[in-house]
Amino acid sequence: MKAFQQDLKRLEATDTQVLGVSMDSAFANKAFADQIGVTFPLLSDWGGEITQKYGIYVDKYKAARRVNFLIGKDGKILEEQVDKDAIDPTKIVDACERPKLKN
Repeated sequence: MKAFQQDLKRLEATDTQVLGVSMDSAFANKAFADQIGVTFPLLSDWGGEITQKYGIYVDKYKAARRVNFLIGKDGKILEEQVDKDAIDPTKIVDACERPKLKN
């Protein structure tokens, strides 16, 4: 999340909306965002409905995998980073800056 915050101006310059989603409560997300200095919205998927629909819920751990999705304006996933690859959002940030996504 901090890495996306560091690149937030670059992403916003490409007409990209950054959102974080976790299975924590909205209250916990707010406290977490304040603690780490994140200014983009952190949404609550309390109950895991969205994480299950995206196929990233891990029943064994009762939690979601770490994933970054770049979703186009048409709602289709254009890029994704999963697990350890999702720690560094460079691939997603670079994809947002590609000319084809600016249209």
